[in-house]
Amino acid sequence: MKLLRHGPAGEEKPGLLDASGGLRDLSGMVPDIAGEVLSPTGLDRLRALDPTSLPLITEPRRLGPPVGGVGKILGIGWNYADHAAEAGAESPAEPLVFSKAVSCLAGAGDTLILPRGSTHTDHEVELAVIIGQRAQYVEEAKALDVVAGYAVMNDISERHYQKERGGQFVKGKSFDGFGPLGPWLVTTDEVLDPQNLDLWLDLDGERRQSGNTGQMTFGAAFLVHYVSQFMTLMPGDVITTGTPPGVGWGRDPKSFLRDSQVMRLGVEGLGEQHTRVCAWPGDG
Repeated sequence: MKLLRHGPAGEEKPGLLDASGGLRDLSGMVPDIAGEVLSPTGLDRLRALDPTSLPLITEPRRLGPPVGGVGKILGIGWNYADHAAEAGAESPAEPLVFSKAVSCLAGAGDTLILPRGSTHTDHEVELAVIIGQRAQYVEEAKALDVVAGYAVMNDISERHYQKERGGQFVKGKSFDGFGPLGPWLVTTDEVLDPQNLDLWLDLDGERRQSGNTGQMTFGAAFLVHYVSQFMTLMPGDVITTGTPPGVGWGRDPKSFLRDSQVMRLGVEGLGEQHTRVCAWPGDG
């Protein structure tokens, strides 16, 4: 299934994408794509529905983040060796885990407003793993059993905040709009191998990033297992798994996002995002 949330920011309703690409409303069936709905039992109930029996959404509708009730967003740094190299770093011996504030979440087509005075905002196309069940000390062999599905994530980052303002990555990762997620959550039964998905990002029509999830240093199953050793994962938690090379920080000369640019990005089988960049009001 491809699950989604539609409507104005903060007022999203649950829905799904039918076989013909139509948006169907689920608000009469479940309160949100969150909590118990993400469990195997909850997802099985949704699979049992006839999508054609659900209301068809015919008017244009914003798509928000495809999962509600997100408690944690956890990023994985330098998880593609070529990206680590372009950042001047070595591939870590263990996953480098950082946080993004939940308030950074955005929809797949939302406009990105750059932070006030920002000059170093950068893009990172990634595969996101969305947790469906409470998980603590989960074995790697069983780790994907606690996953509800996968989605496209753009781990947008302000490099000056991240690298030169002291402390942890979270300051450069958490501005409003820095976590476009979606357009939908694709359940695990439709993703045969999360370690064999092409991902890419174009900026103003120019291919900037290209890779395959098979190039990850640490795969999705290991990451779920690993993170669960340090904290309990809950339904709706998001692990965004790292980015391939081609980010603006790694270019020569370096190149960062500017007003009026457009990002188009996607992960194989998981849909595409289209994000227009706008300067902070008053910034030139």
